[in-house]
Amino acid sequence: MSHFLDRLTYFRRTQEKFSDGHGITTDEARDWEDAYRKRWAADKIVRSTHGVNCTGSCSWKIYVKGGIVTWETQQTDYPRTRPDLPNHEPRGCPRGASYSWYLYSGTRIKYPLVRARLVRHWREARKTMTPVAAWKSIVQDTEKRRDWVSKRGRGGFVRVGWDEVTELIAAANAYTIKEYGPDRVAGFSPIPAMSMISYAAGSRYLSLIGGNLLSFYDWYCDLPPSSPQTWGEQTDVPESADWYNAGFLLVWGSNIPMTRAPDAHFYSEVRYRGAKSVVIAPDYNEAAKFSDMWLHPKQGTDAALALALGHVVLREFHIDRQVEYFEGTLGNTQTFRCS
Repeated sequence: MSHFLDRLTYFRRTQEKFSDGHGITTDEARDWEDAYRKRWAADKIVRSTHGVNCTGSCSWKIYVKGGIVTWETQQTDYPRTRPDLPNHEPRGCPRGASYSWYLYSGTRIKYPLVRARLVRHWREARKTMTPVAAWKSIVQDTEKRRDWVSKRGRGGFVRVGWDEVTELIAAANAYTIKEYGPDRVAGFSPIPAMSMISYAAGSRYLSLIGGNLLSFYDWYCDLPPSSPQTWGEQTDVPESADWYNAGFLLVWGSNIPMTRAPDAHFYSEVRYRGAKSVVIAPDYNEAAKFSDMWLHPKQGTDAALALALGHVVLREFHIDRQVEYFEGTLGNTQTFRCS
């Protein structure tokens, strides 16, 4: 029956009661429910992960309809590692569950964008000059350089083609190498966990021209410096499941439930085994609620606190007196990183 007739016969529609009047059976059209069914329908389900700026590498079911990602759910087929460890799953976070929104977001950058003022100078110079000479004429002209550099932070980007922007970048690199040396060219590559091909392409290019390959941690600004400074290795540490084997956890510089959501359950579950936890953070964050003790130094005083802790340990257990436990286990200490 159509919706129009449903409206006309609303007060005369057939209703059959059941369950002592607690339910009724009606005969109106229910085609409108198909809209909800189609919303969650999919042509196929594929396995994927969200490797952009995340090393969690959680496995997700991706529901695809008409070639478009419609929604996602966590995979639940992770293998067990050891019977005395909790399951790794569920692995995932709200950011991963909503990733398809970002995939098709209007704010996602899908093509090169260059400041319009720079493009205008570049195209004018390229009419009569080679690429390197064109770039030189722009950056060595005080007025032209000020024209676009002074507008940094104010937007004004326009879309350009890949060939044009590649030529511009190559010309800028060649000019810098010729004028100041290759070591003045510095760059980043994506994290290896995202794509070894992308990482190798960028790192190889900078290595071949004699440039400086900066760590991707410098890009994200989240490198825990104590690990490489102490052990000489950059976050070469055990996985988060090993937290479950700990008897004492010191969480510092990481808000685990927020930034390491897939592994946070190991941190909370080990509390049931009697593990103690201290969280050092200026704010009462999500990790602090799990702690037995919360230290909240003022922002910017973390280094002073760390030096004070080290001073006490070395003074009381190494200099003033030699403690066998301290001497015997110092080389076996492990550190953990949570991005």
